[in-house]
Amino acid sequence: MNATSDLPVTLADVEQARELLQEIIALTPIESSRALGRMTGSEVFFKCENLQRAGSFKVRGAYVRMARLSPEERARGVVAASAGNHAQGVAVAAKALGIKARIYMPVGVALPKLAATRGHGAEVVLHGYNVDESLAEAERYANETGAVFVHPFNNVDVVAGQGTIGLEILDQVPNVDTIIMGVGGGGLLAGVAVAVKARAKELGREIRVIGVQAENAAAYPPSLAADALVPLKKVSTMADGIAVGRPGQLPFSIIRELVDDVITVSEDSLARALIFLLERSKMVVEPAGAVGVAALMEGKIENPGTTAVILSGGNIDPMLMLKVIQRGLAAAGRFMTVRMMLNDRPGSLATISRIIAENDANVTGVDHTRVGGSISMGDVSITVNLETKGHEHCELVLTALRAEGFQPIVVH
Repeated sequence: MNATSDLPVTLADVEQARELLQEIIALTPIESSRALGRMTGSEVFFKCENLQRAGSFKVRGAYVRMARLSPEERARGVVAASAGNHAQGVAVAAKALGIKARIYMPVGVALPKLAATRGHGAEVVLHGYNVDESLAEAERYANETGAVFVHPFNNVDVVAGQGTIGLEILDQVPNVDTIIMGVGGGGLLAGVAVAVKARAKELGREIRVIGVQAENAAAYPPSLAADALVPLKKVSTMADGIAVGRPGQLPFSIIRELVDDVITVSEDSLARALIFLLERSKMVVEPAGAVGVAALMEGKIENPGTTAVILSGGNIDPMLMLKVIQRGLAAAGRFMTVRMMLNDRPGSLATISRIIAENDANVTGVDHTRVGGSISMGDVSITVNLETKGHEHCELVLTALRAEGFQPIVVH
């Protein structure tokens, strides 16, 4: 790593961006997490960008980019593409600056994000089935009409704007040793790295900057290993805010020079992190904003010291939250679905209910099916949803069922 490299974004750029944003954004709070601190053996703080205007950090970079447009460029309007957070950031910035905004979003985008973007005054056009297709259409529209394309991460002003979070963390937690955040295209990670590494050098100390990706949408580890952009063939993650198949060239050029590591986390660990944030910190955070917490909970960062985790956004679709909560509870052993084949005779279901009750589990749902391709005559398929108290308790219930001659199969 070389913090003195001739990089496209400098500490001075980030400081100027901070001046531009003073009257526009909220100074989001830093909250201590004693529970995560006990888990990791270190002091842990959350930088709550989920409480930022429009629900994420994206308004920072969008506003800096658009505030520097010439009068002639502003008159042409702006165009962007996003699955949610960048869209809302651009919409808020455009409204504040009096600029017309057209935003392309994928078909099937979460309704709350669609409604919020329109609510901020932007024109929304649904196009494509992923962000890459929406981006391509937004760029085509910009070339055709002259509208200014506001890229979500591959722009110096956007990177500088996102980097202002790093300056705020250094002000709020002066003794920070490690800063962790999610990374998709790389704008946030690159901007924070520029600000933090340069300021750390001035202070004569080391501060680690670590990026985290969902393992099914992790383009940075192979790209960094190859020292070249390596696009992914497929991206599949609940963390739609960082579901980017190809890193941005500009942020990549910074990240490879300054960032200490980019690691990955599983979908189950992401779900557990969201449950943890809801229960222990009372924080509503979207999956992309929880990847840093997931990395700490999994023990993937050794000796983190005083740590700041950026909760980058809180825009989560309630329907997705329902699914994530169920997955998180299952991953933690607090929810289990089992399926069993029984002889179709009176008393079988009562026996199962008795075993479950005796082992202190709670039934939340039962599906009783006599007809199906795999069900023989005289048999019945029973699927039972259970509230449990951890993995050991799950195994206790399964053992008790097996001891009575049943053959439970864990479905979820």
